[in-house]
Amino acid sequence: MIHIRSLALILMITGCAPCPVCPPGKPPPESARYQKRAFADLPGWSRAPLEPALRAFVGGCSKTTALKRVCELAKTVVPGEEARFFEAQFTPYQLVSSDSGDTGLITGYYEPIIDGSRLPTAEHRFPIFGVPPDLIVVDLPEARQMRLRGRLDGRRLVPYHSRADIDARGSLFNAPVLAWTSDPVELFFLQIQGSGQVRLESGQRMRVGYADQNGHPYRSLGRHLVERGEMKLEEASMQGIKAWAAANPQKLQEALNQNASYVFFRELPPTDGPIGALGVPLHAEVSLAVDRRFVPLGAPVYLATTYPLSPEPLERLMTAHDTGGAIRGVVRADFYWGTGPEAGVQAGRMRQQGKMWLLWPNGEPLPSGPAAP
Repeated sequence: MIHIRSLALILMITGCAPCPVCPPGKPPPESARYQKRAFADLPGWSRAPLEPALRAFVGGCSKTTALKRVCELAKTVVPGEEARFFEAQFTPYQLVSSDSGDTGLITGYYEPIIDGSRLPTAEHRFPIFGVPPDLIVVDLPEARQMRLRGRLDGRRLVPYHSRADIDARGSLFNAPVLAWTSDPVELFFLQIQGSGQVRLESGQRMRVGYADQNGHPYRSLGRHLVERGEMKLEEASMQGIKAWAAANPQKLQEALNQNASYVFFRELPPTDGPIGALGVPLHAEVSLAVDRRFVPLGAPVYLATTYPLSPEPLERLMTAHDTGGAIRGVVRADFYWGTGPEAGVQAGRMRQQGKMWLLWPNGEPLPSGPAAP
């Protein structure tokens, strides 16, 4: 990993010039307001299941400095006292976006299980790649949570290979292969989810998790197919895309290439769940992927939305355990449904509107700016 200490140097490399204000016609970046609320203001708080939320919180709270004091207290909470603990130690702050207000998009994700093999076979011929040795990751210390990825071409840092480039090379692409699978669509969705299990021919399973990414922006395959008239908006679920791919194999690779982003994996040891960005196992229906620019990882987050394709309220306390390439925004989250096909059905259908409240320890400064009245 290359660390460059001057943002100005990076901007020169990428052909951009730093400017103190946004250029004409370009909107200002999204910002967050944290509006102080009471627990009684949280929809369904009195009915919310808090014991799973406490377990999920304890699983990762020690990794965030601002949460360490309440983390130690959380470990001593006896069953039935969860509400008393959260209400005594935290204050809820409603997340409000400068762009979209207090409501945003809540999607779902899961841990897929796909068939595969350690070695290539006539059936399993699509590689699941580890991190390529020529991928360069550049941290931008002057730009919060920002990284550049590329490769060296002589003395120049250039964009890394796109999905189309990588898939065209196939097994000749210069990266370690962790396993092989038979279905490019399942592999594509494994990358979208960021982790999964490979069911080997022996019956054993290997767990793979996100290791890095090629630096290209994520583009929704469903949105592309809708824009091309290949399917209607209401059909653009994971299940709908898989059905389209099965019916249109000759169009598949061109469609996949529209998402130039490509995820590389690492093999993970057996755990109780896939590992999220916080570095701890995810908890089914309690872990949440967030935009860490606005919500610190490890923090409790109260979510008020609805179940997929339903008006039934889905209101519960969760923990920010993960991030995602498409999870960008103040009021934006990905709900982790768990492992396997049933979780995949729920995740694939989920595209709800929702509201979010950050629970922050009393006495600790808020993660970004003062609370709005």
